[in-house]
Formats: sequence, structure tokens, C-alpha cells
Amino acid sequence: MMTLDDFKTARAVLNGVILNTSLIYSSSFSEATGNKIYIKPENMQVTGAYKIRGAYYKISTLTPEQREQGLVTASAGNHAQGVAYAAKAAGIKATIVMPTTTPLVKVNNTKAYGANVILKGSCFDESAALAAELSQEEELTYIHPFNDLSLATGQGTIAYEIFQDLPDVDIILVPIGGGGLAAGIATLAKLLNPQVKVIGVEPAGAACMKASLDAGHIVTLDKVDTIADGVAVKTPGDVIFPYIQENLDDIIVIDDNELLDAFLDMMEKHKMVVENAGLLSIAALSHLDVKGKNIVPVLSGGNMDVITISSLVQHGLINRGRVFTFSVLLPDRPGELLSVAEVVARENGNIIKLEHNQFVSINRQSAVELRVTLEAFGHDHKNQILNALRDCGYDVHLNAPKCLYD
Repeated sequence: MMTLDDFKTARAVLNGVILNTSLIYSSSFSEATGNKIYIKPENMQVTGAYKIRGAYYKISTLTPEQREQGLVTASAGNHAQGVAYAAKAAGIKATIVMPTTTPLVKVNNTKAYGANVILKGSCFDESAALAAELSQEEELTYIHPFNDLSLATGQGTIAYEIFQDLPDVDIILVPIGGGGLAAGIATLAKLLNPQVKVIGVEPAGAACMKASLDAGHIVTLDKVDTIADGVAVKTPGDVIFPYIQENLDDIIVIDDNELLDAFLDMMEKHKMVVENAGLLSIAALSHLDVKGKNIVPVLSGGNMDVITISSLVQHGLINRGRVFTFSVLLPDRPGELLSVAEVVARENGNIIKLEHNQFVSINRQSAVELRVTLEAFGHDHKNQILNALRDCGYDVHLNAPKCLYD
């Protein structure tokens, strides 16, 4: 069982190893939601995610024989880095199996901590199958990324820090992949204050815990499809599932598009890089039907490669109508491009890119295709620009923007 004494032991073991990621009050999210929002920035934690807590504590419980033999685990990235870091600190050999879709920054960081990395499978479950085989064949201790009570106990120490900074917290929002983080935080939170609500957040394309809670037993999804690679799990943990059933108050399911908005909000309003899995709790804020509450969204991690960051920025801007592309057919004669540009300038649109193709038709009255990518203030401003062009007689069509960096 996960008891209060277990959590106290874990906190003592982790003292001096992890960072106490103090809560950050968000005036922007508070104003937007009508609540008081205090961010728990585990994206600023050692190794860039909360996973160091459970990995370090779990490894501290291994026997001398287990340490000598070595360990193995599977992970989409953050658990891998936590295990690699803790194993190196303990002088233990570690093998990590990671999905082939794992962001490069997580793979390289795991290698940098001294672990042997094997890339296998398109999601965590496929990587875990190989890790289980290696555990049997080479007699390695398998450190499960979420389905382990010692691991969940280490993750749950986050609740101590939340209550230390905000004793009257009302709601804690926790991202869910396999359930270890949620089980640990929810169990300790209820031990410290049975009245606090702990709500899990899952992506719609990998909502295995919600499906399991609805069914009353563990459910395995046929597939996972989400940009939140850190929580792309088909099957939640059966060992920690009873703790979820007992202590988690609800689950909110988030569409991937909502993570794009959350990413821009964190970048622009808090100057923070938070990975998609960690953004689940931010996206969930708009789903809460409460006012005047003290709410803590846990940002579970911030390990994201620059290619993913650039893609999220671009798609986030498109999603909010701040970047868009239109096309129009123009007569093949001097001055037509200037006329379009003047309308755009008059409406305060900022041109990012132009494509001017004179060879789409032999009809000189509509022979030139002009594709324009613009920066706008949002959807209202975008529509204002398009309507102004139409008022001037242009038959404009919205297009999907190409990569802004081509």
C-alpha cells in the first residue's frame, strides 16, 4: 500500500536530489477562468520532468543483488531520463527501450546520462514488450514507468510541495498516461486533505484511464493517436488502478487542438516551454465549471526538441487565426499585385510570404495565381482582411499554409 509513512520516506530520500518547484501564480489564467491558478512547474525539474522523483526513489529500494545485475525500462522519454539519471548516480547499469517516435532531445539526454538506449516500437506498449523480454533474458530489474507503487509514491511527493505552498488548494489537475503520477498525487493529497479534488487529464486519442474507470476494470485501447507522446499509453497500470479508483475525483479529456492553444499561452504569457503531455492540465482549465477556487495544474514536463517547438508554434498560430494563407486569380498585367498588397496594408495585415505564378492558365484575365501568407491578430482580423479583398472584387480562397520556414 501507499501509506503516509511511505510518502514521508520518499520525501526524505529525495531531499537534496530534486528541486522544490515552487508554485507560480498565473494572473492571465486566473483572469481567464475566474479562479486563482497556481502553476506547478515540474517542467523545470531535474531532467526536465517529474519522473526523476519516482525513478530515484524506486532505485533507492533495490537490493545489492539487483543493483549489481542492472536494470531495464521502457519509456517515451521522461521516465527514461529519470531512470538514467538515478542509475548513474547509484552506479547501476541501465538499458532503456524507447519508441522510435520519441523526440530526439529525450533520446540524446537519456544517452548523455550514460544509459544504453534501444529504439523499438511506435508507442510505449511496444517498447515495454521488448523491455520485459530483456528483463527475463538478462535477469535485469524492470523499472516500470508507472505501474509500480514505489514509483508512484515518489511521484506523489509533488502533493507535499503543493500543500506547502498552497495549504488551501481546492483542485489539482494532473496529466495521465499510465496513471502513476495521478495515483501518487491523488493518494497523498487525500491523506493530507480528504476535501481536495484531484482531477486527471487525458488526451482524447489515448484516454485509456477514462475507458478503464468507465468499465470498472483495466481496458486496453486498440490504438493511440495523440501529439502528447509522453502519455501515449494503450493500457493503464493495474497495480495503481485501485488507487485511481479510490482517490481520483474525475477525468477530463482534451483534444489535441487544445494543446496548441495551451502551448502558445505558456510560451507567450509565462515564457515557458512545456511539452504536450504537460499541457493537458493547462488545457483542462477551460473545462472546469467552477469559480473562485484555488487550482493547481501540474506541468509534468518540458522536454521538447526544437523541431517540435517550431511545428507547434506554426500550427498554434494557424489555429488561432494569427497566420493564414489565401489565394486569388489575377489578370496578367502590371499593378495587380500592388493592388492586392494595398488592400492588405490598409487592413493592417502583415505579409509573411508571397507566391506569384503566371503559368496557371492561358486566359490572361485570370492567368496569375497569387498565394499570400499573412500575419493577423486573430480570426476576426483575418475575416476583416478577406472581406475587404472581396469588397474590392477579388475572389479569394483560404488555403492551408505551407511551412512558414520553407
